[in-house]
Amino acid sequence: MFFEGFIVTDRPASPRPRVRPAPPGMAARRRSRRKAVQALYQAQINPCTALELEAQFMEEPDILKADLEHFRRLLQGILASRAELDALIAPLVSRPLVDVDPIEHAILWVGAFELRDCLDLPYRVVINESIELAKMFGAQGSHGFVNGVLDKLAPTLRAAELGAARG
Repeated sequence: MFFEGFIVTDRPASPRPRVRPAPPGMAARRRSRRKAVQALYQAQINPCTALELEAQFMEEPDILKADLEHFRRLLQGILASRAELDALIAPLVSRPLVDVDPIEHAILWVGAFELRDCLDLPYRVVINESIELAKMFGAQGSHGFVNGVLDKLAPTLRAAELGAARG
């Protein structure tokens, strides 16, 4: 039996079917980004440790539909390197980062982190997924802001990939 996001197996000895997370795919990766943005937003509003934040989000029932490995990588990696990510983002933003909406800031962190540390993801996928997050969570027009910042950041972090795409 299959359900969206889960693989269900029936075992005769078990009173209930055993449920385990489905293998990560595009939808699961997208959900992990969405959950990471929500967690990073919360971390800005109500600071806590990465472990506390992860534990809180792991209690949510729909977390099993996400790519848990990618969610943890994003959350832990971004929280550990916020200053470095901000140093990459700040020169590309026309206002101080403290004036950037927290949800847009979280989306920029996810995009910058994936551009820098997730080299298995094509840069165009990273930018597109960030734009979709901005459309979902950000203010009207924030997707253009996110697109502009990450489009300027991509040549710095993905020079070889951009060169191969042009050449």
